[in-house]
Amino acid sequence: MRSPRQLNGSVDVLDAVVVGAGWAGLGVSYWLARKGLTHRVLERGRIGETWRTQRWDAFHMNTPNVQTIMPGDRYDGPDPQGVLTRDQFVALLEDFAGRNALPIEMDTVVSELMHENGVYRLTTSRGMLKARNVVVASGNLNCAVRPSASDALPADIYQVDASSYRSAADLPAGAVLVVGSGQSGAQIAEELAEAGRAVFLATSRVGRLPRRYRGRDVMLWLEESGFLDVRREEVIRLAGRIPPRGVLGSEHTISLQSLAAQGIVLLGRLTSVADNGSLSFADEVGPNVRFGDEASSNAKRHIDDYIDRAGIDAPAAEPDPAETVVWRKPDTAILSLDLARSGVTSVVWCTGFKGDFGYVGLPGALNAAGQPVHTDGVGALPGLYFAGLDFASTRKSGIILAIAEEAPRLVEHIVRDSRSSMT
Repeated sequence: MRSPRQLNGSVDVLDAVVVGAGWAGLGVSYWLARKGLTHRVLERGRIGETWRTQRWDAFHMNTPNVQTIMPGDRYDGPDPQGVLTRDQFVALLEDFAGRNALPIEMDTVVSELMHENGVYRLTTSRGMLKARNVVVASGNLNCAVRPSASDALPADIYQVDASSYRSAADLPAGAVLVVGSGQSGAQIAEELAEAGRAVFLATSRVGRLPRRYRGRDVMLWLEESGFLDVRREEVIRLAGRIPPRGVLGSEHTISLQSLAAQGIVLLGRLTSVADNGSLSFADEVGPNVRFGDEASSNAKRHIDDYIDRAGIDAPAAEPDPAETVVWRKPDTAILSLDLARSGVTSVVWCTGFKGDFGYVGLPGALNAAGQPVHTDGVGALPGLYFAGLDFASTRKSGIILAIAEEAPRLVEHIVRDSRSSMT
């Protein structure tokens, strides 16, 4: 490939620039290279920077090893239904980039993306690049979102987002309030309880999946049965919105009732913070427990139907301790919590993420919320693409399973449009 910086005294125009060297960006780069397209991958830090710096120490992948693979690779190790740790996954990304000699420029921050004279211009911490196409693969789940109630908490309460939490040992001594019972909140709350901390968990309406079902990891069933291929539009039609991912423990099932059985105090949704530091919660723990149960039952029913249709000889379902444990509803719902009297010294906010696309200075590229305008990853502007977005096309979008289909599709779009512009 030619150098992207200078050509005959002027800035060379690349076929494409990819912003972000996580699994999505590396997957797109792999296919760009296979098509012989000149490109660079710009990474603000190191390969897999978000995975290195925004995951806690004990984090594990939620896809089994056999599914945690990059384009062109296949798993042939001894533990196909095991799961990688955070550091093992980063090593996988580094190995993939090295084996395929992908053109990555690390420690390169993109500060501005503009368009002029039919070419995209990227201003970076290392200079300027020009490209006919830009694939933004910096993710839309890397900027933590806190509710405004966080500003009203007493100044002596230590607050940390799920993306900055590392371990129980890093928190001040005392009880911990975890706000949000989705994927991160449930796993972090369990880890804190296992570390001996008193834990309060503000729950929400989030579904749940069993870790294993009928002899296999549930993700294998969901992929094989087509559950993950349901289109974004259908998900919205069924749920009325894009719902949070169902809670899936990395190595075992996690339910709200299993967390309660470990001594975690379940609360409803956080609704307000009083001036005296007292927090109010909605009376909805029971409905939230039932919603998780129903989501798990629906997923298992889908798998059962698939097994029957396909004539698969699968073992019968076995009782799952996390789902058979009985939730004992307290006599009186806890609707308020005085942090000082409860001994709470820390709050871990697990209340969602959004993408940071502030560098995209292109009219029409982002919506009013600053998030990408796209259809199946193809942006609203010619030559602009987005890879790795959550629920971009299907339920599969946003997890590593999607890149095997997403990357070649986006790159083929680039190739096709490039050919059209030359005719």
